Amino acid sequence: MPVPILLVTGFLGAGKTTVVNHLLVHAEGRRIAAIVNDFGAINIDAELIAGASDGVVSLANGCICCSLEGDLLRTLSTLLRRDPRPDYIVIETSGVADPADIVRNLMDPVILREAPLETVLCVMDAGTSPAALDDALQRSQLRVADIVALSKLDLAGEGAGMRMRAAIRAQRVPAMVVDAPHGEIPSALLFPAHVDRAPAPREPGPKRPAEDRFETLSWTSERPLSLPRLQQAIGRLAPKLARAKGLFETVEQPGRQMVFQFAAGRATLAPGDAPAPGLPRARIVFIAELGVLSQAELNGIMEACVARA
Repeated sequence: MPVPILLVTGFLGAGKTTVVNHLLVHAEGRRIAAIVNDFGAINIDAELIAGASDGVVSLANGCICCSLEGDLLRTLSTLLRRDPRPDYIVIETSGVADPADIVRNLMDPVILREAPLETVLCVMDAGTSPAALDDALQRSQLRVADIVALSKLDLAGEGAGMRMRAAIRAQRVPAMVVDAPHGEIPSALLFPAHVDRAPAPREPGPKRPAEDRFETLSWTSERPLSLPRLQQAIGRLAPKLARAKGLFETVEQPGRQMVFQFAAGRATLAPGDAPAPGLPRARIVFIAELGVLSQAELNGIMEACVARA
């Protein structure tokens, strides 16, 4: 089973480590492995620490934290050989690192197959001067992001968050911008549901994350999809979506599964593994802000994509 990667970037002092700390402490049953540059900055409650050896701190909730020493790909390979394997890997970049370089490294075919890059999160201090976005490094950090999280809102002056959002929009960044009070970010955006596992029983209504800002809606089909119709459907849904991910077969390429991803206004398709027996031919999850997209509207749009016998 592939282990998705969350890449956390942002300038020095933006609050990246606070975000990583929050993810580790509030893992909600997920086994998260965090790779950090400054190991000493991870401030985990002592009672959560179950042990430490070989540069790895193990937590009582199943998470681990390790320092990045040397080659990133070698560190990832080591994590992927652990038993039990992590459910997710979080990589915190240095504040002076260009994340585009790290993204290129993560495109290594072996790593991509075992640990695909799921989400790039850019953490930004809400109190930063908008003029700072003229810096080439900060622009690079913004450009690769799927999500921009505004941190330290409690420390920034009144209206700072709105000014920063306007400055980010002026950079024509397609990423979704969310608030991150005390490092907290809606987990539904960072860890989308695993549609490549057996789906959970259908629920009568949408599953709402605890943060109560976003809701996750699922859609399945026992028939393959028409790719042109799907492209039209995603075009209609895109303005309402924060994220989407799915697996499906198409009429155009029967017997072959496609992996669909939608984030920051960009949709991608890639070939996947052979279809698993006993599962629906199409399984897609959609994440939208609460109340923006109904299950009935989603069903109506997506049913038009189904190939008819």
